Amino acid sequence: MQQKTQPAPAPPPEFQEGGIARMDAAALIGILTDAGSPEFQKAKACQRIGELGAKEAVPALASLLGNERLGTYARYGLEPIADPTADEALRAPLPKLKGNLLIGVINSIGKRRDAQAGPALAKMIYGADPYVARAAAAALGNIGGVSAIEDLQAALAKTQGMTRMAVADAGLLCAERLLAEGERDRALALYASLNAAGMPEPARLAAMSGIIREETSIGRPR
Repeated sequence: MQQKTQPAPAPPPEFQEGGIARMDAAALIGILTDAGSPEFQKAKACQRIGELGAKEAVPALASLLGNERLGTYARYGLEPIADPTADEALRAPLPKLKGNLLIGVINSIGKRRDAQAGPALAKMIYGADPYVARAAAAALGNIGGVSAIEDLQAALAKTQGMTRMAVADAGLLCAERLLAEGERDRALALYASLNAAGMPEPARLAAMSGIIREETSIGRPR
């Protein structure tokens, strides 16, 4: 007599097709804080939290920033959250992380344009890890503003090689942002400083191009 095959039990909701995409923040946080949740599920939960912009998930995401496998996903979840606690969560591990994990957090801070991270980033430009230094310079360029520009100009006099080039590139980004914000005179002054003798040649050429573009645009409709 042939035995009947019992159907396999249905997987829990978080393992079902599209299950995580239908979850609310509380359920997603439950996945992140459950030590037994598979990494794949935690990664998907981080992504879904980013889509929701759920500020209540910040502590759970922050706890994963130092995780080699999940740190990138945690940052993906934090970056879109429009709440100051997300900025605080990204600033907090700056003194503790190293290598790619630190660079990733720096990049996220730059994307969020967190000016409060400026002093910490400025110090990192002079650190021993050149990749971290370049990431910090780029983040300051994204953040922009008076303090960032001053820190970058100071770093131009104290750095060299690829780090100095990264600092100059960040200065160019600040100049472009000043133009976009209607601060034409300040942008031209920054371009002029980047076009000075001794600046990295690519930055000088880009700064000169910016000056020429702006000077020849006078009188044109914008």
